[in-house]
Amino acid sequence: MVNVNINGIDVNVDNNTTILKAAESVGIKIPTLCHDDRLKSTSSCRICSVEIEGANELKPSCSTFVRDGMIIYTESEVVRKSRKMMLELLWEDHFNDCLTCDKSGDCDFQDLCYMYDVESKGFNKHETKHEIESSNEFYTFDRDKCILCGKCVRVCEELQGESAIQFVQRGDETYIAHPFSKGMDFSACVSCGNCVSVCPTGALKSKETEKFRNWEVEKVQTTCSYCGVGCQMEMKVKDNKVVDIQPVRGPSNDGLLCVKGKFGYKFINHPDRLKTPLIKKNGVFEEATWDEAYDLIVSKTNKIKREYGADSIAGLTSARGTNEETYLMQKMMRAVVGTNNIDHCARLCHASTVAGLAATIGSGAMTNSIGEIDKSEVIFIAGSNTTENHPVIGSRIRKAVRQNGAKLIVADPRYIDIAKDAEVFLQITPGTNIALFNSIMNVIIKENLYDKEFIESRTKDFDELVKIISKYTPEVGARICGVESEDIIKAARLYGNADVASIFYAMGITQHTSGTYNVMATANLAMLCGNVGKESGGVNPLRGQSNVQGACDVGGLPDVYPGYQKVNIYENRYKFEKEWGVKLDDKAGLTLPKMMDSALDGKLKMLYIFGENPMVSDPDTKHIEKALNELEFIVSQDIFMTETTELADVVLPAACFAEKEGTFTNTERRVQRVRKAVQAPGTAKPDWMIFAELIDKFGYESSYKTASDVFDELASVTPQYAGMNYERLSDNQGLQWPCPTKDHPGTKYLHKDEFARGFGLFKPSEHIEAAEIPDEEYPLVMTTGRILYQYHTRTMTKRVSGLDIMAPESYVEISPETAEALSVEDGDKVKITSRRGVIETKARITEIIENEVVFMPFHYSNGANVITNSAIDPI
Repeated sequence: MVNVNINGIDVNVDNNTTILKAAESVGIKIPTLCHDDRLKSTSSCRICSVEIEGANELKPSCSTFVRDGMIIYTESEVVRKSRKMMLELLWEDHFNDCLTCDKSGDCDFQDLCYMYDVESKGFNKHETKHEIESSNEFYTFDRDKCILCGKCVRVCEELQGESAIQFVQRGDETYIAHPFSKGMDFSACVSCGNCVSVCPTGALKSKETEKFRNWEVEKVQTTCSYCGVGCQMEMKVKDNKVVDIQPVRGPSNDGLLCVKGKFGYKFINHPDRLKTPLIKKNGVFEEATWDEAYDLIVSKTNKIKREYGADSIAGLTSARGTNEETYLMQKMMRAVVGTNNIDHCARLCHASTVAGLAATIGSGAMTNSIGEIDKSEVIFIAGSNTTENHPVIGSRIRKAVRQNGAKLIVADPRYIDIAKDAEVFLQITPGTNIALFNSIMNVIIKENLYDKEFIESRTKDFDELVKIISKYTPEVGARICGVESEDIIKAARLYGNADVASIFYAMGITQHTSGTYNVMATANLAMLCGNVGKESGGVNPLRGQSNVQGACDVGGLPDVYPGYQKVNIYENRYKFEKEWGVKLDDKAGLTLPKMMDSALDGKLKMLYIFGENPMVSDPDTKHIEKALNELEFIVSQDIFMTETTELADVVLPAACFAEKEGTFTNTERRVQRVRKAVQAPGTAKPDWMIFAELIDKFGYESSYKTASDVFDELASVTPQYAGMNYERLSDNQGLQWPCPTKDHPGTKYLHKDEFARGFGLFKPSEHIEAAEIPDEEYPLVMTTGRILYQYHTRTMTKRVSGLDIMAPESYVEISPETAEALSVEDGDKVKITSRRGVIETKARITEIIENEVVFMPFHYSNGANVITNSAIDPI
């Protein structure tokens, strides 16, 4: 520790503290333009320079470290004179249009010029020299307003990891070139907009925003509604419209957003939004009142229940709804309708995570936190296109590799973008994950790289693991997976020799008939090397939607109540019967695929669909369509008409995330607030309110007046959430479950001293063939996934013009060799046939995919899921 004096105040700080940080610690603000504490200091703007007694020149406070006995002045006459001179030099080269610039009132440069009395030496002295660059679909660049602070360059390189923005020329000729500037490579840009967010002037500006000045807007912090990262952001609101999005430095995103988080909010104000209830009469939707819609739903539900029993009715809840909404929907199905037939899209993505991790380590959730990536020595990504599907996490992993020295292993059937940073890339044949993990563990055991003490003290059935994987030598694994045995050995040594290593996975692990065993394989590897219950280690499934973790947590599954309490255990059932005041069913309900089968069998008669679009998201579209058409009655509750709502009998208009209060639980188990910023269109209502009103209409009285009331009840019956309430969640940090008491800080990482199940259990498996393998008639393997510029079934993103321009239609990726063999050229329209159907799409010839394997994004109707297999993981 050192003692310094700043402006007459004694300050005691660590000796590795900058003067800027030391001043901040006692509330002294030193102005900056180029500084961002997430970035390496460059001291280029010199605005933060301060006077140090005894020094012969001013020193930049952002990069000068304190020394014991320093006496520092941050606003002395010489300091103010220097700052004014610096600002005047910048002003001379800055286009003076503050009267019309949208940034006015929110411009750091303008604020500093005001603070240090910088005056214009002539009206519009600096004329426009350059055209505004506007070829990017999301933002523009006005070079005449750029002050060369370099923040956009450094954010792109150091935080986003793309290096798409560059300084060009030297001296007085220096300027900043963006990827859409003449002669630059546009493909390097992912349109994240983080450069726009940090720009201190009006040089970088979002496109198509409503005109506003900073003092005209209300600012509301909320949680992003796209993927499961849980990025914090600020909605700027004017005249009941969200007019801009600014990232907030939340714990999961540290001030970054992706293209969808930054620019993908235009759907909120879209004219296609559902505004009033609709009832289908003679095949045509007609507008109705809420009471008419509610009365029809109640009467039809009661009639079907009377005639066929409660289990003839089922509900699909939403991974995009809040925790409060899924809680109320599952309560309505269980306590009011009388069935456990409640499920949601996690069935198709991470149900195997819940099953696989619960069996091996005791808790089906991400074991560690996003922030812990920074200190992980080795990061193993398997089956996750991280930079496209979870871009902010992808950037954090890239930063850990490039700046912190982490080593990266990537296993994927495609040479995805993050593979560029990998020490080892394993381009495996789709469906061979178990063989890969088994062969990596084979090497680790053979070379004594495993953690014997951890295994002996904290796990069971290690001998069973050894017995099964002994046959999976690197050569055997290489043959099954289609990779080199040397690469398997290299990956094993990297992971096995690390003091702390983390595994990240997503749909490439889970969406297989062997999904549960794939997940167990990741847990086996982590336990083998003692990487569970350790900071910066763990097994980390990446959740794909904003609240898919929360929807599982609060009971959106057919076999468990909130908190993963099994419905077939008497003590659990008694607890909820006492809480809800009704008798509950004692058997597990139907899963989503079983609901569809049951509809085709004539047993399921009614389906209530909340915020889901199975006509696009579920496999084998024709099978889904046929099942839905067999139902007697469908209710669909959504924010837009979709391919699924078109088949409904009643459509209820819902408020979107920006129009309601609630909570999302992100991929790292962090519960965070969702806040209302604008009014919903027409008579649309928050989903929690719709369920509360319906529950009342059924004659089951509820007393929910606010979303907070619902959360309090939810927390009272969900042990992992027991210590949470809106007051505790009101800061920017949220709380990670388990949080059992009101004074508990939340849990950063799981299984620290003991596994949730007691002892970790090794659950090895032999390699399991895919449900379909190539033959003479169908010689190619198709794999599917998500892409950066679309989201899920495009309900929201296809209504954001920039996103839809970037990715307007489906396509199929084909390797050059496969394309040549089929006489297909880039851009050709091709027909793709499986045992379930035929689709047409465009060919995209690319070397990132292997021969005899093709890839299609699943987002589009009449796309990949028309032909995908509906075979399920039996577990």
